[in-house]
Amino acid sequence: MDKLTKLVFITAGSIFVALGVLGMVLPLIPTTPFLLLGAACYARSSEKFYNWLVNHKCFGKFIKNYFEGKGISLKGKVLSVSLLWVSIGYTIYALPSFYGGVFLVLLASGVTAYLLSLNTYREEE
Repeated sequence: MDKLTKLVFITAGSIFVALGVLGMVLPLIPTTPFLLLGAACYARSSEKFYNWLVNHKCFGKFIKNYFEGKGISLKGKVLSVSLLWVSIGYTIYALPSFYGGVFLVLLASGVTAYLLSLNTYREEE
């Protein structure tokens, strides 16, 4: 692989990881898909970055749980759905728009249905 291609994959991987980190605090941005894309880019370009991401104490668990087919923890589901609906409710209250509110409720309902459809596992600590 030439240096330019490697640089493009590392840059793309870093952007996806950054979006995944944003997804940890912003309810409508998914965390796991962006971290998986970041891992895929790093796997093609840098073993060092890939190993860092997969073994990271915060991010690694999302990737490992996906690869192992475990899904998401009950705590993660409850926290995600709760934050999602609190932020949607506040947004609808702060920026009242009927059509905007309908769109946000439909979007949040879809995200909630997706989160609840994922496998649930018990966290071992």
